[in-house]
Amino acid sequence: MIYFAPMTTKKIGILGGGQLGRMLLQAAANYPVDTFVMENDLACPAAHLCHHFTKGDITNFDDVYNFGKGLDAITIEIENVNEDALEILQQEGVKIYPTPAALKIIKNKMLQKQFYKDHQIPTSDFIITQSVAELNQHAAYLPAVHKLTMGGYDGRGVQVIKTASDLDKGFDAPSVLEKLVSIKKEISVIIAVNDKGVHAMYPAVDMVFDQRLNLLEYQLSPADLPEKLLWKIEAIATKLVKHLNSAGIFAVELFIDKEDNVLVNETAPRVHNSGHHTIEGNYSSQFDMLWRVMLGYPLGCAEAILPAAIVNLLGAEGHTGEACYEGLNEILKLDNVFVHIYGKKQTKPGRKMGHVTILSKEKQELIHQANRIKNTVKVVAAVESAVNIG
Repeated sequence: MIYFAPMTTKKIGILGGGQLGRMLLQAAANYPVDTFVMENDLACPAAHLCHHFTKGDITNFDDVYNFGKGLDAITIEIENVNEDALEILQQEGVKIYPTPAALKIIKNKMLQKQFYKDHQIPTSDFIITQSVAELNQHAAYLPAVHKLTMGGYDGRGVQVIKTASDLDKGFDAPSVLEKLVSIKKEISVIIAVNDKGVHAMYPAVDMVFDQRLNLLEYQLSPADLPEKLLWKIEAIATKLVKHLNSAGIFAVELFIDKEDNVLVNETAPRVHNSGHHTIEGNYSSQFDMLWRVMLGYPLGCAEAILPAAIVNLLGAEGHTGEACYEGLNEILKLDNVFVHIYGKKQTKPGRKMGHVTILSKEKQELIHQANRIKNTVKVVAAVESAVNIG
């Protein structure tokens, strides 16, 4: 008789309890893992899906250190965490995805841009500014984009400065002034790396942004690009992740300019909005893949099952309060359309409240359905009398 050793249940923590943590926990249900989440908000989207919830501040050293003691591994769903505590935990044997060293580089936009420069990774030209007074000395560098060195997220901490008259819109704090790129396409590619350095890369995707909110509005997968450009994107993203020297999952956002040059914009050291379509559209989703990395399992198949599009459901302008999803019933009647509501009780303008994934063999059908969904579903504040979902 052959006996098999039982699977060991690992204790894995997630710092942050938003929608990324929620979708990560949904994928965790397939594996022998004991899940822990720390977040300040008791009603956050991930709170009710984990095995153990801790109310705490992910930026506080003591909270993060005490949360991590006794865990086998920790990952993040937002960069703004206390990496000093993660460094100590790593020294004590807790595995951190991504490593604190990689996180320190990526969460600081100045260090991130310098990292690209040091490793000959193509990116837009940049200048470091410490104040608005210093920014005003660089009028000749315009047009440019001013980005806070620390703390910017989901379009916050980013300001386009086209002319000298816009300089007062800049940040009076350490920031990166990036030369404005004449963009033809914005692309994202997600790469998973395990502890042995083996990687799996998802097909590149086209991203279409809401220029006013600077948030991803919808995307198409796979990206419609010549093969040579796809090879260039894959080579650049692979080189970038190799030099970060960290296991985990990374989203590399890139620009393609009017001359077909490929430039890295930013890197996210975690699961990412541009990979949400992989839940239905790929054999192993980005969330499933991260669990495979953290649990030491073989990497999954990153190939697409079908072309996909995603539409972000954002809080409507002029609406703040209890969330109501208008037009949802109409969308749920469509074939090959998958709705993800994040469970946030309160909406406000531009807040990410959910997303919708569409699958189709035809690109024009994806674009048509994406626009239909964008114009049909509205996230508004509910009136006192009733919540309308029709």
